[in-house]
Amino acid sequence: MAPVNIQNIQKRYGQVKVIHDISVDIADGEFVVLVGPSGCGKSTLLRMIAGLEEVSDGEIHIGRREVSHLPARDRDIAMVFQNYALYPHMTVAENMGFALKLKKASPAEINAKVQKAAAILGLENLLDRLPRQLSGGQRQRVAMGRALVRDPQVFLFDEPLSNLDAKLRVQMRGEIKSMHQRIGTTTIYVTHDQVEAMTMADKIVVLHGGLIEQVGSPLELYDRPANLFVAGFIGSPSMNFIDGRIEEGVFRSDKGLILPLPEGLSIAQYGGRPLVYGIRPEHIRVATSGISGRVGIVEGTGSEIYAKLDCGGEEISCLFRERLNIRFGDQIDIALDQASVHLFDKASGKRL
Repeated sequence: MAPVNIQNIQKRYGQVKVIHDISVDIADGEFVVLVGPSGCGKSTLLRMIAGLEEVSDGEIHIGRREVSHLPARDRDIAMVFQNYALYPHMTVAENMGFALKLKKASPAEINAKVQKAAAILGLENLLDRLPRQLSGGQRQRVAMGRALVRDPQVFLFDEPLSNLDAKLRVQMRGEIKSMHQRIGTTTIYVTHDQVEAMTMADKIVVLHGGLIEQVGSPLELYDRPANLFVAGFIGSPSMNFIDGRIEEGVFRSDKGLILPLPEGLSIAQYGGRPLVYGIRPEHIRVATSGISGRVGIVEGTGSEIYAKLDCGGEEISCLFRERLNIRFGDQIDIALDQASVHLFDKASGKRL
């Protein structure tokens, strides 16, 4: 195990810069998720940490060593890819122990480490099978086991669950987190799925356009997003955003909808400025009186109801956890949790 320190990392392809001066400190044993939309630079950053991409500028430290220009084999890391990349002619045990065999470890050492990793990942009864005889989730566990037997200082995961179905992704999320809790190895995990990031990470790094937008725990990013991008990216369904201004002690949208302000706000400081009002769908409830809206889309999942309302020309998404009998075209009133309202400066996008 070792901490990872990334200092002012940049990556250029010719004149095109794709990673802009990124710095992140990852503590020993921490599970850090790099998350962001496609093309934000998260996989490129991970590959630079792994030694699979050259660093254009800056430094990467693993433990006490600077590894910025070391080959991947000398960095004492293990990587799990989106593609399982298993040898089809080798058994599970042979796949898991192959890296140790290349290092000329003894058969007894290889067997001991393979058995230990198999026990952690629930693969004890599959060691004699070939990859074609395994399910997708089992193959991914074998790829994880191959990394685990190397006993690296750092685990790197590059979107390892993208090829799995929804139910299996949930199961594998739990298995990866459980493995980390058992062995405590520093882990850096890349995903575009914010649900994966929220459920697995000790710390999340949100990337956008090759820049860090915010670093923090899942709840910090959910409760106190730094800007409009983070607020819209973290949380599912996405936060509602409504343009408008503070006038006469209330928020008045550009289409005339009046909304309550968050508690404790200094009205004088922000009055008249173009702002964006943010409220998450799960922080809205049905009320006997309040903001009136006409029901548009209604999607029930059994445990909750997702609905879109037309409130005076503003579309507001709601996520109701109680059982409701609402249909398209119904007129209902909603109330917003004022303690969960966010205001953002429209020009800079920053949360006030």
